[in-house]
Amino acid sequence: MRLRLFVIGGRRRGLLVILQKRGIDSKRFQRYFRVIGNTNLSFGGINVTDFAHRWQSGFPKIGIRPTIDGRRKGVRESLEAQTMNMAQSVAKLLSETLRYPNGEPVECVISDTCIGGVAEAAASADKFAKAGVGVSLTVTPCWCYGTETMDMDPSIPKAVWGFNGTERPGAVYLAAVLSGYAQKGLPAFGIYGEQVQDAGDTTVPEDVREKIIGFARAGLAVAIMRGKSYLSMGSVSMGIAGSIVNDQLFQEYLGMRTEYVDMSEFVRRMDEGIYDPAEFEKALAWVKENCAEGPDNNPPHLQMSRERKDKDWETVVQMTQIARDLMIGNPRLAELGFEEEANGHHAIVSGFQGQRAWTDHFPNGDFHEAILNSSFDWNGIRSPYIVATENDSLNGIVMLFGYLLTNTAQIFADVRTFWSPDSVERVTGHKLSGAAAGGILHLINSGPAALDGTGEQQQDGKPAMKPFWEISADEAQRCLDATSWRPASVEYFRGGGYSSDYLTRGGMPMTMSRLNLVKGIGPVLQIAEGYSVDLPPEVHDTLDRRTDPTWPTTWFAPTVTGKGAFRSVYGVMDNWGANHGSISFGHIGADLITLASILRIPVSMHNVAEERVFRPRAWGLFGTDNAESADFRACTNFGPLYK
Repeated sequence: MRLRLFVIGGRRRGLLVILQKRGIDSKRFQRYFRVIGNTNLSFGGINVTDFAHRWQSGFPKIGIRPTIDGRRKGVRESLEAQTMNMAQSVAKLLSETLRYPNGEPVECVISDTCIGGVAEAAASADKFAKAGVGVSLTVTPCWCYGTETMDMDPSIPKAVWGFNGTERPGAVYLAAVLSGYAQKGLPAFGIYGEQVQDAGDTTVPEDVREKIIGFARAGLAVAIMRGKSYLSMGSVSMGIAGSIVNDQLFQEYLGMRTEYVDMSEFVRRMDEGIYDPAEFEKALAWVKENCAEGPDNNPPHLQMSRERKDKDWETVVQMTQIARDLMIGNPRLAELGFEEEANGHHAIVSGFQGQRAWTDHFPNGDFHEAILNSSFDWNGIRSPYIVATENDSLNGIVMLFGYLLTNTAQIFADVRTFWSPDSVERVTGHKLSGAAAGGILHLINSGPAALDGTGEQQQDGKPAMKPFWEISADEAQRCLDATSWRPASVEYFRGGGYSSDYLTRGGMPMTMSRLNLVKGIGPVLQIAEGYSVDLPPEVHDTLDRRTDPTWPTTWFAPTVTGKGAFRSVYGVMDNWGANHGSISFGHIGADLITLASILRIPVSMHNVAEERVFRPRAWGLFGTDNAESADFRACTNFGPLYK
């Protein structure tokens, strides 16, 4: 296949910008594609084929609605410039701050005119529908006619910024229209600056800026999910309830499809050669060079032969190709005569059952889950895929939430053990201190954690997990070098395979989250912000060997508040709703809460400071003394976003 610039289509401009920031000359890039014909091409370290194919359907835009006092002959005319300037300032802010998952700046669409009545509101809605707007933000410096100018689309996240100025009552319109939204059952976010601004001030105050960006980031996550699929590769793993994929949850709360394939599809594709053989050879060579095989911890009588281990490497590489192709398709398959398989399942997130129906006979899924969840592979640096181990769809959902809010890879882990300070000191003689002083959680699973989770990427000289367009080739290599691939524990995985083994560097701000499904309530979200922790090597080894040292470990210290579930680190462990959690880089609890409120998912526990929490204004009408209880009542009252 000759990959030409027109294949990249609308994504070309964004890719050129990313490459230019990496010091790549755009003319050299274009000459490269005029003469090279191949698949899975890397340029400047970026996998440009993934960039072109994976996001070819584009992304939702943010619609900016400038509303205005409709009275002509003096009032409206005096406000036109100020109102439109507000809209343009917000559009500039968002496009300069937020990025889509492929690294491109977020696109904003502004109504053709200010909206002073229902006819202009309808014209704006028509424009937004044709432009693919998925998030709506209304801005105004003045009084407007509430129900005549409001956005009435029930499925689009919406917010209103009412300018805090004394010349015209923007705050009065804000209160009136938010009242209308509550009355009509269309929750909207209210944005109102704390400080009074002058009428001619076109700046966006910092407190307003934070709320606009937080709302837009969460709203875009909601809009990007809509219409995509969760791909269930297999069924229920070892009786884990999260792998009972709930169609109603995905459809009504996330606006997503659920797709299913049996794991025998992997066997069919391997046996019938339904994968790119050229990519397979390239991938296998890359694996041999970059994926160091660690020591075999199995007892001698259970260790597999070198021939069998080499064969397992071939199998797990093929599994990686196949899982990716099942999720998003692969144009190369059509060239090989497999047009149906080339389409994929339009999946933005997936899960692989593995245990035990697969792993009792075939190599485990640890390699393909870890590599797909990472921001790089044999084809270069690219946006991570989201794959939940053990087909835990509920953990897959929060992995997706974290990914869409940060554009970074996610760590899937068991919330395995709470180590109290006394227990650590008793077993190792070491006294925990600093962020770990109250105890630590051992986050560890057999291998689905993204290799980004090593912390070998850098941000301001500190360990980090970054969006793919900020990751250098050297940083990707350091993540690979910090990871060894241990022959799978045969007592767990009779079919063999390889598990990633690494230790997350300490000092990274992190957020652990989990979605639980409760009969009679529906989905409920849990959030715990904290930090990764370094332990002395001998202390880590002693604690790690008590479980399975062939798996990746993150030592996590949640931030305690002295209240509720966060009274202590033990309280976090004791109140966690399931055996799994998703770990994101950064303290994103506030964004998760905003996202959850848009979807009408209540949050049962979190340690986010009250001043950072941002929900629709109507939530305050369900009580202000106990925000957590009000959240449950509001979500129950308004119901799922897409029901």
